Amino acid sequence: MSKIVIYEYDEQWAEIFRSLKQVIEFTLTNLIIKVEHVGSTAVKGLGAKPILDIDLVIKSDDDLPAVSKGLQKIGYFHQEEWSYEGREAFGRKDQFTPWDGNHTNWMDHHVYVCTQDSKELARHLAFRDYLRSDPDAVAKYDRVKRNLANMAKNRADYTMGKTNFITMILERTFDK
Repeated sequence: MSKIVIYEYDEQWAEIFRSLKQVIEFTLTNLIIKVEHVGSTAVKGLGAKPILDIDLVIKSDDDLPAVSKGLQKIGYFHQEEWSYEGREAFGRKDQFTPWDGNHTNWMDHHVYVCTQDSKELARHLAFRDYLRSDPDAVAKYDRVKRNLANMAKNRADYTMGKTNFITMILERTFDK
């Protein structure tokens, strides 16, 4: 088993996201509504595994084939096994994906395509926005993640261990 390592927050994560967003938006011009930086790397001060999570927001599932084709042109491939209703996952063919013509060696990242009315997108944004507005919650979640990284036997255990905290936050945000 490979050990899960939580890194200190890095200001470069936001900059790298902006560069990735630029390449993706250039490629998918009129096919997407917006590109969102979600997950732990999107929250200032929160420790994280150095992997960006990116949600591409589309109007409806009708746009998915064209978006998928556009993503394939720049080195992504559809990962049906990681996809579910309202969220389609895309992997990278190599470390240079998205192919930008400059052979940029990009930071690890996950790309998800979500419809604008997707429950998963709403959860991602609500959780991110709650943490961005509550430094105490950031500190608490950071401790939870670091403890789990030290104790979890595998990545699945680590992910499952975060569920209680995430659920608690989401219940707060959706009860408002």
